[in-house]
Amino acid sequence: MEFKDYYAILGVERGASDDDIRHAYRKLARKYHPDVSKEADAEQRMRDVNEAYQVLKDAEKRAAYDNLAAGVSAGGDFRPPPGWDSGFEFRGASSGDDAAFSEFFSSLFGGRRRPGGAHMRARGEDHHAAIEIDLEDALHGATRDISLRSIGHDERGQPRLQERTLNVRIPAGVREGQFIRLAGQGMPGMGGGENGDLYLEIRFKPHSRYRVEGRDLYMSLPVAPWEAMLGASVRAPTPGGPVDVTVPANSRNGRKLRLKGRGIPGDPAGDLYLVLEVVWPPADTEKARQAYRNLAQEVPFDPRRNLGD
Repeated sequence: MEFKDYYAILGVERGASDDDIRHAYRKLARKYHPDVSKEADAEQRMRDVNEAYQVLKDAEKRAAYDNLAAGVSAGGDFRPPPGWDSGFEFRGASSGDDAAFSEFFSSLFGGRRRPGGAHMRARGEDHHAAIEIDLEDALHGATRDISLRSIGHDERGQPRLQERTLNVRIPAGVREGQFIRLAGQGMPGMGGGENGDLYLEIRFKPHSRYRVEGRDLYMSLPVAPWEAMLGASVRAPTPGGPVDVTVPANSRNGRKLRLKGRGIPGDPAGDLYLVLEVVWPPADTEKARQAYRNLAQEVPFDPRRNLGD
């Protein structure tokens, strides 16, 4: 039987802290989970990552594994010595009949019982996936059906990919990068243990009008040169409907007008920033070209005066 280096699988040092192990697991889960991964061996890699985390996150199992691993090379032939587990009570160990774990894992932790003969129980692992939503879903809230792939087992207990559809409520005010927790929708538990949870990471689809930063929204607002220079009241679209905004006189290109509380809902709500974009009329007619000539004569202006000679 091949020895498995669980630390190498997670990409951490043997002295890694619990936080290091947890962060490594979450990073690899996002990379290899069948819902999001395009890797050819994602299913097997995900099983290895889950197995490694199942051992290293548990202080008792990790201590036993470290004791066994001393002086053993990864990939080499391995058999646990008789009586290696003396003095350990493996809370949360596998019941030995879950095909999602390797022969190596089962030889170490499978089939053990608590005093009194009860099978060991283990909570299923949490899983992570990413979903893309429209900005409008975050602004107003929504309910969406999403299809996910997960690892299940056939009638012989062999692992297989399965499709499932979940009805997900997206609350108004959700932010990009935020996680929605779906209790009990992660990996199934072992030995009668409860299922893990599924965490959905929110990502926004690109929007034709708005750019998102946290809860704030940014939108380009075109204005004519005379509106920017003389000041004007212009109508601007917002997520809550059109509003009239005042463009101050002598506004430059790129100036931001803040509309408080008109971004993504929250406590506090985000703001909407209108970024002024001064748009000049094209000189595509003789009348327009003459207007520009008149402007050049009547308003002497050198935009390069600060460049020097």
